[in-house]
Amino acid sequence: MTLPRPQPSSQRDALRAAYDAVRTHSLALAEPLSAEDQCVQSMPDASPTKWHLAHTTWFFETLVLREHDPAYALFDPHFPYLFNSYYEALGPRHARPERGMLTRPSQDQVLAYRRHVDDAMGRLIGAARADVLAALAPMLELGLHHEQQHQELLLTDILHAFSRNPLLPAYRATGPAHAAKATQAPAAPPRWLRHPGGMVEVGHPADSADFAFDNERPRHAVYVHPYEIASRLVTCGEYARFIEDGGYERPEFWLSDGWATVRAQEWRAPAYWLMDGDTRLRARGLEGTHVFGLDGLQALNPDAPVAQLSLYEAAAYAAWAGARLPTEFEWEVAAGLPGFTQASRHLWQWTRSSYDPYPGFRPLNGAAAEYNGKFMVGQLVLRGGSIATPEGHTRPTYRNFFPPAARWQFSGLRLARDAV
Repeated sequence: MTLPRPQPSSQRDALRAAYDAVRTHSLALAEPLSAEDQCVQSMPDASPTKWHLAHTTWFFETLVLREHDPAYALFDPHFPYLFNSYYEALGPRHARPERGMLTRPSQDQVLAYRRHVDDAMGRLIGAARADVLAALAPMLELGLHHEQQHQELLLTDILHAFSRNPLLPAYRATGPAHAAKATQAPAAPPRWLRHPGGMVEVGHPADSADFAFDNERPRHAVYVHPYEIASRLVTCGEYARFIEDGGYERPEFWLSDGWATVRAQEWRAPAYWLMDGDTRLRARGLEGTHVFGLDGLQALNPDAPVAQLSLYEAAAYAAWAGARLPTEFEWEVAAGLPGFTQASRHLWQWTRSSYDPYPGFRPLNGAAAEYNGKFMVGQLVLRGGSIATPEGHTRPTYRNFFPPAARWQFSGLRLARDAV
C-alpha cells in the first residue's frame, strides 16, 4: 500500500481512507475467532490475536498521536508496558513468551482501545495543519504497513495454535475457492529460466514515491553469476517423493544445524502434514497424508506448493533435487523474467542469503530506528509473499526474514542452479 503525495486535501483523504481500510481489515481477520481463541499463545515465537490487535494500536498511539497531538490522552497508562514489542528506547515491556498470560485486559477492552485510538487518529488527520500532516504522514504510512505485517502474523499464529488443538479446528469454513483449488489441473513441469549474470541493480529506487521499508534501501549494484531458476514453486507431490526417498533420514542432504534440528525435533515432514497412521487421522477415519491449514484438515493436494518449511528443509530438498536455493538477488532479478510464476500471493520463498544491511544502509530516525536494522544477524531472507499477506503489501524488493528453523510461516521454496 503506497499513499499518493499530491495536494494536502487529497493527501488527507488518502491517509484517512488507507487508515480506515487497514484497521477494518484487522478486525475482519479476527472476527471468526472467539475470545478464547484470541487469548491463546501456542509458543514463544507466536502472539495472541488480541495482542496483535492491541500492539498495532499501540504503534499509532505511541509513534503518531503522542508525537503530533498534544491534546491526546492515553487510553490506559498500563498499555504502553503491555503492548510495546521490542522498542528498547520506549521503555520496559511485558515479556514476549508470556503474552498468552494477558487474560486481562479483556477482548472488549482491547476493542475499546482500538476505537479510542481510531477516533483520535481520525480527528488528527482531519484537523491537522498541512505542515503537521506532512510530518506525520511517513510514520502513519509505516504504521499501516506494520499493521499489515501483523495481519499476516495473526493468521500464521492462530494456525499454529489450532494445529496444537486436538480438535484441529478450521479458521474458516471450506468454501468454493478451496474446492476449485483442490480440483486444479496438475502442475506443469517447472521450466528453467536462464539469466546471463553480470552486474545488476537491486533494492528500492531512491526516486520512487512508492513505500518501502528501510531494509530495502539503498538501491545498489551486485554481481550475479549466470544461473537458472525454476519457473514455479516446488509442489507437495514433489516434496512427498523426497520424503519417500528417505529425505529426513539421510544426513548427506542437510546442513549440520539442520540435521541436528531434525533429530532433536523428530521432524519427518513439513510442519502441518499428518502422515498416514497419525492418531488424529485414525480418530477421524482418514487415511493417507493430510495437510492442516486455514481451511482445516484437507487431503494432500500434490499440485499445491509445499508450505510450512524451514530453511533447513528447503535447502535439504534442493540438495536432494540436485539444485540449490537462489540468493535473494537472483530471486529479485528473476522476478522480472518472462515465465516466472507464483512470485507472490502463494508462499514466501526461502533464499540462501543472510539478512544483512545493504551498502550504505541507514535506519529510520527516532524510535523507528529499531524497526529492522537490529535484527540483521542470524536470519535468512525470504522473498515473494504468501496467501496470508495482505494484497498490495509486497513488491519484488521486499525482504522478509526469519531464523532458519522457523516453519510456522507460509514458507516454501523455488529451486535454482548454476548455469553451465
